[in-house]
Amino acid sequence: MKQLLFLSTFLLTCLAGMGQEIYSCKAPKLSFFSSAPLEDISASSERGVSAINIKTKAIYFKVPMNTFQFKKALMQEHFNENYVESEKFPFAEYKGKFAEDVDFSKNGTYPVTVEGVLSLHGVEKSYKGKGTITVRDGKFNVNSRFNVTVADHKIKIPSLVVKNIAEVVEVTVNADYQPVTK
Repeated sequence: MKQLLFLSTFLLTCLAGMGQEIYSCKAPKLSFFSSAPLEDISASSERGVSAINIKTKAIYFKVPMNTFQFKKALMQEHFNENYVESEKFPFAEYKGKFAEDVDFSKNGTYPVTVEGVLSLHGVEKSYKGKGTITVRDGKFNVNSRFNVTVADHKIKIPSLVVKNIAEVVEVTVNADYQPVTK
């Protein structure tokens, strides 16, 4: 957790001198849902960091994997120890850009296409997805959903539990941004 605090402080300090081009979110809501024949699995975290440069359209997320909370403690333990190996790969990180122009000075909801690279379980993979940016009174919200195939990130599902865990997981992102101030 100290690494995440250092990273967010460093990120915000480095970007603060850039005026109102940089916006940050200190607690993005990140969740995933897996639907399998025997069991649905969901988890969420609000312990990551995110930043957006509205001039370059760059977007960044970083979340500690061990902060995802599950309904069942055993699921959380298996997730961290057996699947994402949180001690070996402590963070998921996304670096991307949105393609469309968004008028951040005008209230409204803007559909965007986001394209970037997700680093998860030590494997980087490109993703492209749809989302929305909702601007309201100088602040904004980003909302997106996309699918992650666990095998693409070399996350192995043992044959004994293959009916409990889906091969494709739906990831949802919901983050509120404010301007970075000096």
